[in-house]
Amino acid sequence: MSFYECVFIVRQDVPATQVEALTNGFVETLTGLQGKVAKVEPWGLRPLAYPIKKNKKGHYVLLNVDAPAAAVAELERQMRLHEDVLRFLTVKVDELEAGPSVVVRREEREERNDRGGSFGGDRGGRSTFRRPPSPVASTPESSGEQA
Repeated sequence: MSFYECVFIVRQDVPATQVEALTNGFVETLTGLQGKVAKVEPWGLRPLAYPIKKNKKGHYVLLNVDAPAAAVAELERQMRLHEDVLRFLTVKVDELEAGPSVVVRREEREERNDRGGSFGGDRGGRSTFRRPPSPVASTPESSGEQA
């Protein structure tokens, strides 16, 4: 069996409970075809890069799968037929991530820092140095005014 990562996007107007039920249905499909789902990671409602079928947001879900190719093909067939699934992408990987994905780690880091964190106070790590105003800009001749 091979390792796969599958991310799919569900329409924005579908409730989170229905997204969870849809995900459980996909997991049951894989386990019924001798596959194993190592991790299910809902990423929540996120903005899309461009509108898809008049949707500007979507519920993202990541599945880490250890399954034969036939099981993954059946999973993709079901996703293609389901009207609530906007897009999906399945990628074959060498090994599955044990911990949280990069998206979840980034969200946790942003929550922990909360635009301030331990470096730089409330400026997000940027320097507080400000340049003094230019003396040229303060004269009436340089600003285009006439006396």
